[in-house]
Amino acid sequence: MLRPKIIQKYNVPVPRYTSYPTANNFGTYTNDEYLKAVEQSNSAQSNQLSFYFHIPFCRHLCHYCGCNSFAMGSPETVDEYVKALHKEIDIMLPLINKGRKISQIHYGGGSPTAISVKYIRELNEHLLSAFDTIDHPEIAIECHPGYLTREDWTMLAESGFTRFSIGIQDFNRQVLKTVNRRASLINEEEIFDILRGKGARINLDFIYGLPVQTIQSFADTINHAIQLRPDRMVTFSYAHVPWVNKRQMILEKAGLPDRDEKMGMFDRASSMLKEAGYRSVGMDHFVLPDDELNKALECHQLHRNFQGYCPRRITAQVYAFGISGISQLETAYAQNTKDIKQYIESMSRGKLCISKGYTLDRQQQITREVIESMMCNYRIDWRALAERLHITVDEAKSATAYNEVKLREMADDSLITFDNNMIEMTDTGTPFVRNVAASLDRMMDDSKLRFSKPI
Repeated sequence: MLRPKIIQKYNVPVPRYTSYPTANNFGTYTNDEYLKAVEQSNSAQSNQLSFYFHIPFCRHLCHYCGCNSFAMGSPETVDEYVKALHKEIDIMLPLINKGRKISQIHYGGGSPTAISVKYIRELNEHLLSAFDTIDHPEIAIECHPGYLTREDWTMLAESGFTRFSIGIQDFNRQVLKTVNRRASLINEEEIFDILRGKGARINLDFIYGLPVQTIQSFADTINHAIQLRPDRMVTFSYAHVPWVNKRQMILEKAGLPDRDEKMGMFDRASSMLKEAGYRSVGMDHFVLPDDELNKALECHQLHRNFQGYCPRRITAQVYAFGISGISQLETAYAQNTKDIKQYIESMSRGKLCISKGYTLDRQQQITREVIESMMCNYRIDWRALAERLHITVDEAKSATAYNEVKLREMADDSLITFDNNMIEMTDTGTPFVRNVAASLDRMMDDSKLRFSKPI
C-alpha cells in the first residue's frame, strides 16, 4: 500500500487520457480538414469501422454529470434530431470505402435510452445495411435504468445490441436523491433475465466520491452488484469539474467526501471485487476472467478509444454522429458542434457541422501509442512498440518526454519498475497510471489546461 505522503504527492490534476492529445487541446477545425482526414483514413493501417452516436437528451439531469447533456426536448425536437443523424450518416457513407467492416457501434449521451427504442433500432439498421461486420462485433449502448420498462428492455434486447452498460451509479437511494438521479424502474434481476435471455453481455457502472457516500455504503452497493454477477463493473472516480459543468457546484453544498474517504471507497470496492473473482482492467474496470478485456490484458493487447476499453480485435477508427461527437481517426480528431439547432439546420442543408478538432503530427501519433499502451496495459515494451510502428526504440522514446530522472523518482516511490526496454506499473501504483503517462507527454510542459485529480 502506498504511503499517505506518496498519495498526496501524486494526487494532482492530470489528464484522463481517453485520447491523446486530450480534447481540451482541440482548436478551430473545418469541414474540409475533416473530409481530408476521412479520405486518408481509408488507407490507414487500421481499416475497421467504429461508429459512435451521441444522444444528448436526458429526462432528468443529474448534478454530477460532466457530459454534453440536455434536458429532454419536445417530441418534435427529438424527431428532428434523429432525422439529422440519419442525414449525417448519408453524408458520410459515400466517403468510406465499402470494403471496410464494422467492428463496433456505440451509443452514448446524455441518456441514449431517453429516446424511443424505435429510433435506436432504425439507426442501427441504417449502418448495418451499409457495411458488413467482423465476426462478433460489439454493438453497445449506455442505459439509464430509471425510465425503462420491461417492454423497453425487451425491445432493446431485440435491436441487435451485444452489450449493455447500465448506469446504476449507486444502489443507495439517499445518494441517488442527493445527486438528483432516479433509481431503476424495475428490479435489476429482471433486467438481467431479459438481456441475458438474448445472449447480451452486461456492464454495471458506478461512481464513487459522491455526497452522502461512505466507505461502508459504497461497499454495500458493490456487494449488491456482486450478487448480480455482471460481466463487467466500472467504478468511476467522480470528477469534480464545476468549471465545465456549473451544476456540480450543487454537490459542494451537499458536501463531498474527503480524499482519504474517497480512496477508501475505491480500495474497499477493489478488494471486494477481486475476492469475488473479478480481474482489474485499466483505471476503473473489473471483469470476469473469461471476459475479452481480461484476455486482451493478459496478452498486452488492450486498447482504448472514446467508446472505452476494447480488445485489439475490434480496434478501429471512430466516426461520430450527433452533437459534440468526436471522430477519432489515425491522423486527426474532429468534433461536431454542441449546438442542437445548428446541427439540425446544417444537416438539413447536407453539410457537416465540425466545430473543433486536431491534426496530429508524426511525433504525436507515436506518443499516442506510448500513452495508450501505458494507460491500457500498465506497461510500455519499447521494442514491441517500435516494431509495430516501424521505427527504432530511440525514435519512440525521443517522440515523448522520456526522462530517466522522473522515472527513477516514480520507481523510488513504488509506482513503477523500469529499465531501458520496459516501464511497468506496480500493483499499488496503478491508481496513478495517469501521472506516469503525463510524465511522457511533451504537451504537459507548461500546460495551463485544467484537469481532474486521479483520486
